Parts: sequence; structure tokens; C-alpha cells
Amino acid sequence: MKKIEAIIKPFKLDEVKEALQEVGVQGITVTEAKGFGRQKGHTELYRGAEYVVDFLPKVKIEIVINEDRVEASIEAIQKAARTGRIGDGKIFVLNVEEAIRIRTGETGADAI
Repeated sequence: MKKIEAIIKPFKLDEVKEALQEVGVQGITVTEAKGFGRQKGHTELYRGAEYVVDFLPKVKIEIVINEDRVEASIEAIQKAARTGRIGDGKIFVLNVEEAIRIRTGETGADAI
């Protein structure tokens, strides 16, 4: 099993969710996040005063899937989240040792 974590722009969430559903992903966890990468934020003008926005709003998506769906899921996220501009985000793939469904006690692939 693998866990895919993707940090994307908030307005791309619906497109990514639909793309993941199309490749057979059944459950996702979404967290609102703030952060920055190479872009290091930006400056904005508000009522004549300039200020720096260090942390930009992002969305973190987490899914746990069988290894045979990893490539399709990564492609779906990349295609749906890409705008071609700086700050599109990142995708991380991690190993998952075990998964347990609390309600039924199912383990491994049956739990996801």
C-alpha cells in the first residue's frame, strides 16, 4: 500500500477529486494548509500599505491506495492540478505498513 500526499492550489480541489474518482480512488482526506515553496510568498497592497504574504493558502490531499493504482493516481493529480504557473504544488508517495478499518477490524488492502 502507498500513501499519496498532494499539496495543490485550493481552486483545483474539485478537478483533482473528480480525476481521482475516475481512476477508482474511493476515499480522500482533505486538509486546508498554508505554506510556501520556491515562490516564498508575495507582496500585496492593502489600503496603500504594502505587506508580505509569507504563507499562501494550499490544500493537502491524502489518499491510501494499492500499489497497482499509484501511477494512475499520480497522473490524475498532475493533470487536474497543473496550471503551468509557479506554486502548482507537490506530490509525495510514501509506504504504508498497515491499514486497519476501525469499525470492522479489517486490515491491509481490505481496510482501504
